[in-house]
Amino acid sequence: MSAMLNAKKEETHLEKNDTAVKICGTTEGRLPGSCAPLAFPYVPVQCDNPARYSQQDALQAGTLFPGLNLPFHADMETRFPAANTALSELMALDFAIDELGLYLTTHRDDQEVLALYWSYIKLAREGREKYQEKYGPLLQTDLTPGSYKWLDNPWPWDLGGND
Repeated sequence: MSAMLNAKKEETHLEKNDTAVKICGTTEGRLPGSCAPLAFPYVPVQCDNPARYSQQDALQAGTLFPGLNLPFHADMETRFPAANTALSELMALDFAIDELGLYLTTHRDDQEVLALYWSYIKLAREGREKYQEKYGPLLQTDLTPGSYKWLDNPWPWDLGGND
């Protein structure tokens, strides 16, 4: 009974505030000026051990998996070509780690991808350490004893940190 009262209140509210909006039934949703059937989305689950891009290609494509690379991303690839730098390689590794983590959320028994996930984490740690030794801290939270190292000269770009 209260659902009917709420529906009636909504209809009255719509009639008072916007007479151009058509009142939709319970199996339809409102669009500007009309009604449309409600959607019943279907999301297929990715197969086990799908094909994967390289880390750099994944960062550029916006996904680690070619099957999830949507056509509208092709325009982005031409507008924003990937830079091949030490920092972009770390970003690509971090991106691949995130993508693999999302995949493992729905494929917890995929041992090959789990091993790849942990190997990428190890590579990212090692790469971050090497980068920081050469160019300095990556994050504000990467403090050095007694000071903020990034406030001291030379700045990372003076050393070619993005070369």
